[in-house]
Amino acid sequence: MGLRDWASNFIYKQVEKRGWVEDIFSNTIRYGGRYVNDDNILESSDVYELLQDISNQLMLAEIVVEDDNGNEIKNDSALNVLKNPNNYLTGSEFIKLMTNTYLLQGEVFPVLDGDKLHLASSVHTELDDRLIEQFSINGVQIPGFMIRHIKNIGTNHLHGVGLMQLGKDTLEGVMSAEKVLTDKYKKGGLLAFLLKLDAHINPQNGAQSKLIKAILDQLEQIEESRSVKMIPLGKGYEIDTLESPIDDQKTLAYLNVYKKDLGKYLGINVDTYTSLIKTDLEKAMMYLHNKAAKPIMKIFEEHLTLLFFGSNSNKKIKFKINILDFVTYSTKTNIGYNIVRTGITSPDNVADMLGFPKQNTPEAQAIYISNDLSKIGEKKATDDSLKGGDGNDKEKGREDI
Repeated sequence: MGLRDWASNFIYKQVEKRGWVEDIFSNTIRYGGRYVNDDNILESSDVYELLQDISNQLMLAEIVVEDDNGNEIKNDSALNVLKNPNNYLTGSEFIKLMTNTYLLQGEVFPVLDGDKLHLASSVHTELDDRLIEQFSINGVQIPGFMIRHIKNIGTNHLHGVGLMQLGKDTLEGVMSAEKVLTDKYKKGGLLAFLLKLDAHINPQNGAQSKLIKAILDQLEQIEESRSVKMIPLGKGYEIDTLESPIDDQKTLAYLNVYKKDLGKYLGINVDTYTSLIKTDLEKAMMYLHNKAAKPIMKIFEEHLTLLFFGSNSNKKIKFKINILDFVTYSTKTNIGYNIVRTGITSPDNVADMLGFPKQNTPEAQAIYISNDLSKIGEKKATDDSLKGGDGNDKEKGREDI
């Protein structure tokens, strides 16, 4: 049994590379596994890609301040803080980090300290006797007006839930399976050997133990499958190559099923999303926007509004995404042609959409219809202008039309 245990231990050590076999007669077998934490969760490429897609949409959104009537308030101090939150993050980086933390951990804590905005960690929360949430960091009390608790609500009113909690078992399984395949092929494949002896194994036999360890040393020095080792063996010793215990097809089949489940914890059906990406990128981005990004934007808007302005202000923070960013350039060109017939780069809103410089003139800022250069909104439905704009119709329109 000692040799069998040793061989099993050797195989798993080759898979994991967790250390040196200290005792060939050990009864310990090492089994691999990955445990989810903040440092390694993004190593799963699928998780990283979905987080990037969602957080990039929020990062690209324009943040504005509006009054109760929806009018933008320019040059508000809150905008300056959101554009330059602190000395170590830009506004875009801050929004991406806040989004990723919210999705992975289920909650995030923005802290407004004067004109600086930070994301706090290790925050302890509890409700006092008046059901008011109290915050502390390492035992230091944080005033409620300085901090917001943004939660991905599940069934708990005090704590949010994220991928690290909801998908913990699935994610650890996926990461472990990925690590096994990566380690196997990182050095050209998994090599495992079984040493056969005609004689009985005696732990007290120093010469026998020395020879076995020397053979083991030679085998463990094989770095890749192309290496060749000549190992002279004495009478009664034989080395057999063992088949890899890792079944690639079964591992890949497992990953093919369970990696897709991870997207559901982020609000995305991966099958739907990937199929849309292959056929219609704009629909895929709109799917991502409506399923994942838009609800997060709504929650962020409410909490940042309360953080900056309190509950009695008429000002609101809004995230605005230009939906035309999801449309192809050819579609934008068609939109421009349908809007105006006097020139593809007029008016200014079409020029800006297509990437041309604005003319910034009253004529270029107005939207015209047809080639009679009448401004939209100033057409009278009862006058003769409904006859057309080609200039060739001199008679009144037909009464029965």
